[in-house]
Amino acid sequence: MNAPRTGIRLIEPDDAEALAAHLGRDAEAFARWDPERPPEWYTPAGQRSRIEAILVRHHKGEVWPGVVLADDVVIGQVTAQNILLRAWRKAELGYWIAYPYQGQGHATRAVSLAVEMMTTELGLHRAEALTQMDNLGSQHVLRNNGFLPCGVFRSHIFTAGAWRDEILWERLLD
Repeated sequence: MNAPRTGIRLIEPDDAEALAAHLGRDAEAFARWDPERPPEWYTPAGQRSRIEAILVRHHKGEVWPGVVLADDVVIGQVTAQNILLRAWRKAELGYWIAYPYQGQGHATRAVSLAVEMMTTELGLHRAEALTQMDNLGSQHVLRNNGFLPCGVFRSHIFTAGAWRDEILWERLLD
């Protein structure tokens, strides 16, 4: 049996139901990394509102919001954000893969495709990403895509009731 083919594409409002299903199933894990989300964020209606708002930002050139696909099934998200200041030619990369699809190479391939898009379509010079200190899986994905750790932001995020450090990762694109 062949492994699923991983791809990325621009997010669409019709992706709301699939994303909400993954987010709802993985709510505890998502809350650990991003505890500020209200309960409606995990619903199809909440996701549709979020997608519509992020597409407005996309049309302004502020963000490239994508979904990760495995054989055309939505399994996660990938985003290049903070790209409004094009003179700086850099963006922050963010991504997540739904729990049942983790550990199968989808995140590594999605990040590779996002880096390619950031280089060829957006003409960026630099990609950055943040990981929490104990998110070893995400650190592995970034290393596999040529990112290097370049510093630690101390007490950068408040999650799980405490301030936590995050690692800044960088990759030059051209």
